[in-house]
Amino acid sequence: MKRAATGLLILAGIIFVLARLGEDGRPWLGYVRATAEAAMVGALADWFAVTALFRHPLGLPIPHTAIVAKRKDEIGRSLGEFVRDNFLTEENLRRLIAEEHLAVRIGEQLSDRATAEAVAEQASAVIRGVTEVLNDDSVQSGLETVVFARVRSVPVAPIAGRAVDWGMAGGHHEALIDSTLKGLGLFLEDNQRTFRDRLRTESPWWVPEAVDERVFDKIYEVVNRFILEVGGDRNHELRQQLGVRALEMAERLKTSPELLERGEELKEEILRNEEVRVWVGGLWDRIKEGVVSASHDPESDLRLQVTDALVEAGQKLTTDPEMQQTVDKFLAEGASYLASRGGDPVVSVISSTVERWDAKETVGLIEEKVGRDLQFIRINGTVVGGLAGLALYTFSEFIG
Repeated sequence: MKRAATGLLILAGIIFVLARLGEDGRPWLGYVRATAEAAMVGALADWFAVTALFRHPLGLPIPHTAIVAKRKDEIGRSLGEFVRDNFLTEENLRRLIAEEHLAVRIGEQLSDRATAEAVAEQASAVIRGVTEVLNDDSVQSGLETVVFARVRSVPVAPIAGRAVDWGMAGGHHEALIDSTLKGLGLFLEDNQRTFRDRLRTESPWWVPEAVDERVFDKIYEVVNRFILEVGGDRNHELRQQLGVRALEMAERLKTSPELLERGEELKEEILRNEEVRVWVGGLWDRIKEGVVSASHDPESDLRLQVTDALVEAGQKLTTDPEMQQTVDKFLAEGASYLASRGGDPVVSVISSTVERWDAKETVGLIEEKVGRDLQFIRINGTVVGGLAGLALYTFSEFIG
């Protein structure tokens, strides 16, 4: 476009010279000469104006030229203020949210599983970044403090009492009794010889061995039969007594100051245990390792659950007007916050960015983006100048 505009100037100059040389005896060439002459003036004037924006015309330090290079920083600040005052206004942002139906568009995007997976991947990257920058020692110490403080704030005995009540109400204690009886039977069977030897050792020397064997077999048979009876009868008296005792114990756990104090002492003993402290201290390492590993694996439960949740939220957002209103309200409030507090940072970012640019590079960048249109100014100046010259020459001939 520079070559086209310059070529048009040269063409006007050639026409001017030829018309001037042949004007004698040919009055009509005066119109051509005047047109070409005015076209050159218009072309030169607009060339000066366009060139003066970016550099000194012909390298001469003429005042008020090379405007972009000299006022680069001011232009950056003005551009930032223009964006803030004309785009980042609460009215504009709210209107954009309302007209573009952003909540629905967000829902449509999230409904696409590929988009949801991409969002989940970016969220995972953020999680990984956060876990990497956190100070492990500080997090572990804070986590230990929180866990211990939370445990200390909850009395153990009443919770144990309520747990017993819950187990009794749901009949879960029956399974516990069955398991205990079964374990007791297995214990007796596994240690039958040990008990037999112990009875033989404790028996008086004068009791025949056959009598000891007979007595042991009878006791062993009675005990096993009793265990089977209790295990096979849910209404057995022993079961009923165990239930009553358990309820009494539950009530005492909930109301007895002595048991409450004993429970707290036991809890403190556990918390002071070195193995417990080591386990709690390493809790952050295990959490971090699990989160980082899951965030890297697209097929992990964490990533899949996040993706499913995003798809579900997107589908609901496209069909639920109430949810759309909630999201639009949230976005509008965010827009208000951005408009009231984000404008000045935007100005600062734009102005500081432009300030860091090299003046020559800035001129080249701007000229590259708008230079083509500016060359049209030169072309239009040549044409308009020529037409204006033709009109003035015609008018002068008419009045002369």
